[in-house]
Amino acid sequence: MTTHYDDSPLVSAAELREALASGNPPVLLDVRWQLGGPPGIEEYTAGHLPGAHFVPLDTDLAAPAGPPGQGGRHPLPDPEEFGAALRRFGVSADRPVVVYDGATAMAAARAWWLLRWAGHPGVRVLDGGYAAWREAGLPVTTEVPPAGDGDFKPVPGQLPVTDADGAAAWAREALLLDARAGERYRGETEPIDPRAGHIPGALSAPTTENVGPDGRFRPAAELAARFRALGAGERETAVYCGSGVTAAHQILALAVAGLPATLYPGSWSEWSSDESRPVAVTDQPG
Repeated sequence: MTTHYDDSPLVSAAELREALASGNPPVLLDVRWQLGGPPGIEEYTAGHLPGAHFVPLDTDLAAPAGPPGQGGRHPLPDPEEFGAALRRFGVSADRPVVVYDGATAMAAARAWWLLRWAGHPGVRVLDGGYAAWREAGLPVTTEVPPAGDGDFKPVPGQLPVTDADGAAAWAREALLLDARAGERYRGETEPIDPRAGHIPGALSAPTTENVGPDGRFRPAAELAARFRALGAGERETAVYCGSGVTAAHQILALAVAGLPATLYPGSWSEWSSDESRPVAVTDQPG
């Protein structure tokens, strides 16, 4: 396994098995996390890929939540602190990285995006996650590896981001996709953020439609057709979600489809907590 597998940001369980037996095996990062729990460390402790380090999303893949209207629930991490965490996990610039979660990559995509944003040249996501690895009959362990001694130093800004003002402009002038569930987009429910609805002008594109029942990504051609039907490819595209986590999954799906996109990290948690920002509460972009 070299630093670059191919043009895909995904790796299958079979490909990963071969890579782990190569002369330059990837660093494995376990990013099992769900909004509202249960804590991912409990799943990791019960079993994980041999050699995988557990990465707590809320602390190592995000800065502390900002005040209302500033940063949202999961701001981008401080580059120095992020780099220090990655080095503890053994991440080096010349060694590939594979990230995984339970199945769907909804959390693993956050690590993939951050590593790409920070300039790591060889990071991939295990398609189907831990479930796919187990389904393939591959070994797991409860042994926790020792701290690594990586040398990776982030150079942030290698993937594009936008802020709230920029997101409003994307919605007016280009394409802004809302990656949350449809009922949250429509304002029918809001389980965590201050106001229900969506950014006026944004189109609904739930991340759950990026994967099949087994948690694996839909084929690239299907994803390309999905996003092109929404206008991606013809218009520059930005993505937001609740707090910048599942929006990274949308950007990963777009990358599988060969389409670039920009992340709004503050996302709905930032936008909805700023009373000066307008909110749309229909099933249309608004």
